Amino acid sequence: MSSLTLSNLTASYGQTPVLMRVSAEFSPGRLTVLAGPNGCGKSTLLKAIMGFLPKMHGDIILDGQPIGQIGRRRLARRIAYLPQESFCPDYMTLGELVELAGYSRYALVGGPSDRDRQLFRKALETVGLADKAHLQVNTLSGGQRQRAWIAMVLAQDTDIILMDEPVNHLDVKYQYAVLGLVRALVRQHGKTVIMVLHDLNLAATFADDIVLMNAGHILATGPVSATITSENIARVFDLDADIFPHDGRLVCLPRLAPSASASA
Repeated sequence: MSSLTLSNLTASYGQTPVLMRVSAEFSPGRLTVLAGPNGCGKSTLLKAIMGFLPKMHGDIILDGQPIGQIGRRRLARRIAYLPQESFCPDYMTLGELVELAGYSRYALVGGPSDRDRQLFRKALETVGLADKAHLQVNTLSGGQRQRAWIAMVLAQDTDIILMDEPVNHLDVKYQYAVLGLVRALVRQHGKTVIMVLHDLNLAATFADDIVLMNAGHILATGPVSATITSENIARVFDLDADIFPHDGRLVCLPRLAPSASASA
């Protein structure tokens, strides 16, 4: 399994730093959630790892090698990335979408190998869409479309998967279904997943580790049980909350302001 380490990473959009001397080590075979207020640098961190914006300082190390020394095609064989918003043409079928994942492995002349086609079938089976490969992606339900994009990153067959708010816009049922699927990928297939989530209760339910960010800095990081605390939530979100165990997981319950309690 691949290891990924950030060391004193500073990255920016133009001249404005968005990440400032960020250091983190992402453990192989675990699901790590990046959480924090809007605009704190969570999505930027994923983009920096993928090389989508220039770093000003520090290092991103993949298996002992600076990620900037790894070509784009080689990197696509080692890290898969699912952005917040994903789009495809109306004519594209689910099968065609999943085949896109194999391009980094194709020879300059020729198409998918037999192994590639096995990966495509396995990816669709894993997300429960094996019987829908012939359907156009944009005709699928919201939950099915999100599973379709997950199938694509699975078919890329990388050790590391980056996901930026993979359950955004989904109702509660599909949020739990999709995150349950991602957790199964970690547990059963040994994937290393780094995911942006806004909902702390979802993070506490599905993550192994949490990275709490604010204003471009990492304020706390570690296993869920040690990181999701009332003190950390107050520091990161400026929010008073009670944290308590329930049915084997932590629950984050924000406290109502006195005026809100009175009006209720």
